[in-house]
Amino acid sequence: MQVGSRSLLSGNEAIARGAVEAGVLVAVGYPGTPSTEILESIADRVDMEVRWSPNEKVALDVALGASLGGARALVTMKHVGLNVASDTYMTAAYTGVGAGLVIVVADDPGMHSSQNEQDTRAYARMGGVPLLEPSDASEAKEYTAIAFAISEEFDTPVLVRTTTRVSHNRGVVEVGSRADRPATGFVRDPAKYVMIPGHARARRPVLLERLERLTDYVEASPLTIESGDDAGFGVVTSGIAHHYVREVLPDARILKLGMSYPLPMNRIRAFSESVDRLFVVEELDPHVEDAILAAGIAVEGGTFFSRVGELSPDAVRGGFATAGILPAQPSAEAAPPTVARPPVLCPGCSHAPPFLVLKRIGAVVTGDIGCYTLAALEPLAAMDTCVAMGSSIGMAVGLAASGGAEGPVVATIGDSTFLHGGIPGLADAVYSQANITVLILDNGTVAMTGGQEHPGTGVTLQGSDTTPVNLMALCEALGVRDVRVVDPYDLAATYTALESAIAHVGPSVVITNRPCVEAPTKIRDRPFQVISEACTACQGCMTLGCPSIVWSEETYEGRRKVVIDPVTCTGCTVCVQLCPPLAIVAVPDREDAASV
Repeated sequence: MQVGSRSLLSGNEAIARGAVEAGVLVAVGYPGTPSTEILESIADRVDMEVRWSPNEKVALDVALGASLGGARALVTMKHVGLNVASDTYMTAAYTGVGAGLVIVVADDPGMHSSQNEQDTRAYARMGGVPLLEPSDASEAKEYTAIAFAISEEFDTPVLVRTTTRVSHNRGVVEVGSRADRPATGFVRDPAKYVMIPGHARARRPVLLERLERLTDYVEASPLTIESGDDAGFGVVTSGIAHHYVREVLPDARILKLGMSYPLPMNRIRAFSESVDRLFVVEELDPHVEDAILAAGIAVEGGTFFSRVGELSPDAVRGGFATAGILPAQPSAEAAPPTVARPPVLCPGCSHAPPFLVLKRIGAVVTGDIGCYTLAALEPLAAMDTCVAMGSSIGMAVGLAASGGAEGPVVATIGDSTFLHGGIPGLADAVYSQANITVLILDNGTVAMTGGQEHPGTGVTLQGSDTTPVNLMALCEALGVRDVRVVDPYDLAATYTALESAIAHVGPSVVITNRPCVEAPTKIRDRPFQVISEACTACQGCMTLGCPSIVWSEETYEGRRKVVIDPVTCTGCTVCVQLCPPLAIVAVPDREDAASV
């Protein structure tokens, strides 16, 4: 991007550009939708260290260490990642920073790719950390730079909260120049940075005094913007909700909060006194509304705007109609019914065969976060729990200890997720000698968020070769005595490996070894086809749930036959192994066809 130009950037790209222009030297995080693209968009920079960490806590540790070393540092994650990083986060509010430290957290209202709908603003109040909320790409870049300035002025980490729509929507952004901010070096100060109780007690009043100064700052800050002329009612809002309100009520009086913690309560009180009715429009939890009510100011909001899922212009319009601000909308005609399209694993996904085996074995499966979570859905229907990153192994240990499982207990976890949060669970399984099997689905990438690198891949985010973690050696080093590697495309071998591992007394581990079919270097073999005359419509291949296998118009004894889409088929051979009449054969290539 050329300095002085105007570029069309997503919110994530704009945050990354803001970090570049702010002179950030270290940018680190863990991939998680909707935040992933922030670091990916600056991975090619030679004037910055841009890294993936094994998990969000390590990422924040790295960023905090860089900050104390005098280098401006950015750390990125999705909302549930802050749960993982919260131990460091809460105490970093006590220690303060060296150079600026900004934590970008992308919330996911509507749970497009998440297991919950938590609101990061709660963490701001809990930690006593200021939080900025950009509403579009332009503000995303601007607020990132402001966040670093606030961090250094007030000696605190700063949260920048985005949501899915801000992260992924595009807008015009002015490209500025990069600030020259070399690292200033580490200054020893044990009373500030060594949080033993005696030091921490002294830092608590510092945190509270800082919050008072931050409140004065936000009261006078241009981050708080008042607009509009209509004195009949006013709206307090922030983030993407501001654009929805402005679209629905273009002339409304609006108080837009660029910083939503701490709140400029004096500004809000003065604003409320200038209007007849005061509303708050905010996504997810009523943090602003509750704070205004606690200040003794009459306000309306949650009654009219849902706390479930994303807001939208239509939802905001409907809320104001219910409140009597807008006329009631005529009932919309019901949309025509559509065919349900549930998510499925990719054609040839190496995760599917092991779950097919686990289902046939009758295992009770504690699952984890990753593409393989789709194995909970039909037709595989082979996963019984999924809660949080790395939880599968510990839950399996507890389930086995309960004696309540009707069948062998198997924890399934991906390679990146295992390195993120599964290692302590496996250590506990060894320590307690839990009678469980752990299935590590190693496809060599963080597949669910688009194929990112991790410590097991041997490649960094910036493309440098590094030492990969050896999963088998790691499991053995933790004390697992039964560890085996299997090709998941070999159904018989996979069945044998899992049966043998389950029969082992104590913890056992099975590791699969096929790369993700959507990795940058894609593995494609000759596709397969169904010989219709030989197909008996047994439908055994359909139990795999491969989207390349679809129903045919032909039938056999009243049952529908199948066909294979040769364009999407990867040639993994698993369906061939499931076909009793041997009706699935390789598509002949041109030379084979010419010789027939």
